[in-house]
Amino acid sequence: MTLSFRVLGAFAVSAIAFSVHAIAEPVTVDGLGPSAYTAPGAFPTSVYKHYYNSPTATSAQPQPVISDPVSHKVYPLELTDPSTLPKNDTHDPHILPPKASSGQLLESAFAQVLSIASSPSFGTNNCARCQAALQVGKFLAMAAPEEGPALAVRVCEHFNFNKDCATQYGIYQLGSVITQVIANADVGGLDGQMICSHFLSGLCPAPATTPLNLTNWFAKPKPNPLPAGKKPSGKRIKVLHLSDMHLDPRYTNGAEANCTSGLCCRENVFNAQSPNETVFPAPRYGAYLCDSPISLVVSALKAIPVLTGTERTGFDFTLYTGDLVSHDSENQLSRDYVLYTETVMYDLLKRMLNTGPVYAALGNHDSYNQAQDAPHSLGGQLASQFSWNYDHVASLWEHEGWLPQSAVDLARSHYAAYMVRRADGLRVITLNTDLWYTANYFNYINMTNPDVSGMLRFVTDELQAAEDAGDSVWILGHVLTGWDGTNPLQNPTNLFYQIVDRFSPHVIKAVFFGHTHEDQLMIYYANNGTNISAQTAQTAGWIGPSLTPLTNLNSGFRVYEVDSATFEILDAHTWKSDVNSFASLDGQSAFGPTFEYEYSTREAYGGTIAGWGPNDPLNATWWHLVTEAMEQDPSLVTTFNTYQGKSSVRSPPCTGDCIAAKICYIRSGSVSLAKQNCVTGFGSVQ
Repeated sequence: MTLSFRVLGAFAVSAIAFSVHAIAEPVTVDGLGPSAYTAPGAFPTSVYKHYYNSPTATSAQPQPVISDPVSHKVYPLELTDPSTLPKNDTHDPHILPPKASSGQLLESAFAQVLSIASSPSFGTNNCARCQAALQVGKFLAMAAPEEGPALAVRVCEHFNFNKDCATQYGIYQLGSVITQVIANADVGGLDGQMICSHFLSGLCPAPATTPLNLTNWFAKPKPNPLPAGKKPSGKRIKVLHLSDMHLDPRYTNGAEANCTSGLCCRENVFNAQSPNETVFPAPRYGAYLCDSPISLVVSALKAIPVLTGTERTGFDFTLYTGDLVSHDSENQLSRDYVLYTETVMYDLLKRMLNTGPVYAALGNHDSYNQAQDAPHSLGGQLASQFSWNYDHVASLWEHEGWLPQSAVDLARSHYAAYMVRRADGLRVITLNTDLWYTANYFNYINMTNPDVSGMLRFVTDELQAAEDAGDSVWILGHVLTGWDGTNPLQNPTNLFYQIVDRFSPHVIKAVFFGHTHEDQLMIYYANNGTNISAQTAQTAGWIGPSLTPLTNLNSGFRVYEVDSATFEILDAHTWKSDVNSFASLDGQSAFGPTFEYEYSTREAYGGTIAGWGPNDPLNATWWHLVTEAMEQDPSLVTTFNTYQGKSSVRSPPCTGDCIAAKICYIRSGSVSLAKQNCVTGFGSVQ
């Protein structure tokens, strides 16, 4: 349980080698470039016109001068200078809810008393105590919202939840968010139960998934029989999938890379066993407990076109499934830090990849406060408090020429989510999955409604339009809907599962996520997974590997080969760079990191799938047959486990109960199915 979780609960308790040259190796992979590429060791100074420091020095990361094309602002060195880490962001506004009138307090108090009185769990137990104490916090948040953060800090300090409560839960950090949520939540009902269950585990039992009423949700029933699928063109297009790059512009070469708290490779961290002497100096290309320095990001972007054979042609398009920003603590974040990272990263993708459009979804770190996005249903200024971010990314996507005006306008008004209809007939729908992420406090308001934000209404309507037009759809977001069920909330992901079932496999051809930093996959089945079989498998959800090594992972990326007419995935190729070798690159500038071909999905898992030709799609049916092969041959799970960590030397083996658990996770496209069917504890290799 994280410290942020405990504060809400506290309301309740209180009431590569040097011999390799920097050129592509001659060995090639069919249809692609060479099997490996070693980036030049010296930083390419031509990437930017101006720098605050010497970009050719190896003692520190380059600090380019960045001018924002939207705001025309030149970001100062102080924003990313490793030696001047901020303690608090006092510049940006921090919105609080409006003060309630006496009449509103009276009505709310009465309604909450009735809600608590009617709750079957109310009584002399921890759950009832938690909900009743949340009521106290609620009335304070409504009557004196300016005191909400102060209460959070004092409760935190009293119960010793954090060594520095003021910089985590004060007004300049999560205090304003917590105050908003408590003020707006039904703390006597499901909202309160979920807050007590999730943010202070065990005070309330985890509520079951709320039964869905889908009456009138879908405009039309699912076609029966399904319309005939499009005939494959025989032409393959290449689509790049990048995820979780997590640029760390404050990365400090030589800082502690084996720290015991916080984000490592930073000036202000240390190893508790050796506080006065660095145990493992941060290599300039990155380390297992650190986010990506700009040197790693640029090296990867230089390697990708060479390795994938797209130097001249470019990719048809690129998917980015979220998380550009580093894993800073709340007191080190600000709006400008998020805007800076978005500006840098989208600019680099545009200039270095020679790609078609990049279709991007926001990740939980691509916001401030981290992971927070508020539903428009809050009304007033609370409804638009994150519009600064939606407006900025929409303008950047427009500036880079990636989206038509209709999609830009939709992104501005709809949580940076949008639909774009490509000229080839594929529709790409992006989602802001903070709106089903467990760490987003705003999701604990009105939890009886699985679609408070309207995001799932949006995707349903877009899918219906695609079905009516005979178009295919790819959906991308950041936080996955299932796997082991530890990341998203169950009610909205349950509804999403039904939506996928309704429009698969004839409309939705694939779903893409990131977030876990690991190479994973999920299968969506018909009828809520009541019959899990090859015949009922509907759509596959691909979870892309991260570029950041955090935590204990190698750095990686993926390219899909896709039929240009059906938009079915015919193969997926994954590359990785061995982070364990990065330290050996220090002390010289002749060589950078090597990115090498890791595996072909078809070759890795398809050898035992009978009757599947080389041009048949790697769809949900194929993946289910892979899971059946895994049940007969556990070595396939071992292979999956290895690739899950991008062949990291730090990935633990998968044996015993882990074998069945991994297969179960692959078959779980929602939280409800994962919790219902799977053994817990084997979801991650970190």
